[in-house]
Amino acid sequence: MNQNSVLLDPTAETSPAARALLARPASMIGKTVGLLDISKPRGDVFLDRIDERLQAMGVSVKRYTKPTFTRVAPTALKQQIAAEVDLVVEGLAD
Repeated sequence: MNQNSVLLDPTAETSPAARALLARPASMIGKTVGLLDISKPRGDVFLDRIDERLQAMGVSVKRYTKPTFTRVAPTALKQQIAAEVDLVVEGLAD
């Protein structure tokens, strides 16, 4: 059986922006890692474990939470994260 599928892009992005990847740090020593919980169920479970592992390595960790997973992070939150940490891990789960 052959079915045709249509994939809809809800972003209406007609020309995606091309961005170069940032270089990874050679070491995490002296870095502060931000953990961003996007407020999906069990995302905190994943980030709790990452937090434990990073702190065991001596890495400084700061936690952040989006108000809801259904919208992008507020600009103020993104600016705060950018000002306070060197790296970010975003926790997705379900």
